[in-house]
Amino acid sequence: MIDAAPPSVFVTRALPPPGVASLREAGLAVEHRDVDGAPSRAEMLAGVAGADALLCLLTERIDAELLDAAPRLRVVANFAVGFDNIDVPAATARGIVVTTTPDVLTEATADLAWALILGAARRVGEGDALVRSGGWTAFSPMLLLGAPVAGRTLGIVGMGAIGSAVARRARGFAMTVIYASPRPNVAAEAETGAERVPLDELLARSDIVSLHAPLHTDSRHLIDADALAAMKSSAVLVNTARGALVDEAALVAALRDGTIAAAGLDVYEDEPALSPGLAELPNTLLLPHIGSATTEARAAMVRLCCDNITAVLDGRRPLTPRNPEVLSDRSA
Repeated sequence: MIDAAPPSVFVTRALPPPGVASLREAGLAVEHRDVDGAPSRAEMLAGVAGADALLCLLTERIDAELLDAAPRLRVVANFAVGFDNIDVPAATARGIVVTTTPDVLTEATADLAWALILGAARRVGEGDALVRSGGWTAFSPMLLLGAPVAGRTLGIVGMGAIGSAVARRARGFAMTVIYASPRPNVAAEAETGAERVPLDELLARSDIVSLHAPLHTDSRHLIDADALAAMKSSAVLVNTARGALVDEAALVAALRDGTIAAAGLDVYEDEPALSPGLAELPNTLLLPHIGSATTEARAAMVRLCCDNITAVLDGRRPLTPRNPEVLSDRSA
């Protein structure tokens, strides 16, 4: 009798420790594209052709064409909290489970949001560049005057896990916290004193606006030219969620014209490309999508992806499914 081949997993990118060892320990056949760079479309189509599971990043487009090229595929494990790179309805229609990595990167991303809040408000990037260039000659009472943070109003757009974690940190700065969200977060309100308000009110009142909303059709360009014009001219915009929440060209114009004071960005509309003029603006603090980039958070993301894959291939319920109706259909 010939033993059946073990289920196959296609892993699209190099991963931080612990890597894919647990998949191999579970007896799975792992095809690991162990390269720190995005795969081409041809590599993706070839990689999923015989795969039972796919471990991918948010940079990879998982659409109907790719899913049709993977007739054995049972699970897509996305190395991210968001899933705007995946056509989830198409996966659901094909009986494929989609999983993500929520919760394990909450604190790391909230920390980085605060790094951007403080850095952009206090012009840290400009100061660092000035010192490194040799342009700083002496203490000056007029040098790089920034905006205060303590005691001001923080507006959070999207009060999920990460938005709530950002709000918790605001208590240490004695800030007034307001938030806009489709649904109230009663637990966050009780813990942080945050007040839910309409988005237009949030934009008008906030000294700092921090974005933590998911990206979908209705939220694309949520922060457009009109939204930017509604903000205070002294306001700071921070985005650690998804780049396309912001109309980047409109943001460049608003920063250049003084419509708002500054921006701190970790994500971009067409990353890694930047809208023309963004990199040249001194009133920006720009990071390369490192919101979850701590050793602890990234290791937890790897483990969660692998655990979700082994669970599905073993006939068990994954820990963090995005389309649990697929699992209900299987048990029916």
